[in-house]
Amino acid sequence: MLFAPSESRAQESSPAPPANLARLIAHRETQTETERNEYTYRQSVTIDELDGSGGARGQYQETRDVIFSPQKERTEELLGHPSHSLKNLILTEEDFADIRNIQPLVLTEDRLWNYDTKFKGEEPMDGVDCWVLQVRPRQILQGQRFFDGMVWVDKKEYNIVRMEGQAVPQIRSTKTENLFPRFTTIRKPLDGKHWFPIYTYADDTLQFRNGPQRIRLRIAYSNYKRFGAESTLIVK
Repeated sequence: MLFAPSESRAQESSPAPPANLARLIAHRETQTETERNEYTYRQSVTIDELDGSGGARGQYQETRDVIFSPQKERTEELLGHPSHSLKNLILTEEDFADIRNIQPLVLTEDRLWNYDTKFKGEEPMDGVDCWVLQVRPRQILQGQRFFDGMVWVDKKEYNIVRMEGQAVPQIRSTKTENLFPRFTTIRKPLDGKHWFPIYTYADDTLQFRNGPQRIRLRIAYSNYKRFGAESTLIVK
């Protein structure tokens, strides 16, 4: 026998996600990236190296303004000198590339083909009804960096609200290990429209051969201003 749900139950069930959900997200991300490229903002990075009891043993700090040059080209301006007292950790080119390109992920149309996506359900996140999507790289060639994790996407306009995962691959050789933490990036709407990253954090233990090392990462994105105009970040 078959069970026929009542009309009231059928109305209560949530609608299925669009069959082309990943493409809708990528289209919206392309719009968001285009919009964000018109903004200046400040990026403040703090990396804490923690001891076995969770106390800070060393720290790296830097602040950069992402601005436009007089020729209207995107550039970065380091404010002051980085503060560096890390004891065991050595920051690599991949760490800084992840800070620029992975932690504030933009799953744009030109990058979507690099990833396999899988619908994982629905869940409210930060007060927003969201679809949940797993995002994994299809293939990783030498020198490439990708995101591997989950994204929460608002059901109405397909903005990414939150992402949790890791920059991959972990890089290991017989002599060196270059490991990367799991992180979370939170976004908020700018002027009620596009959702820009405002905060990335990680608290993870990296499993080096010489022993585990706990780290804490914080990246704050602030002072968003549209180039040539005044605009403020509206946090809801």
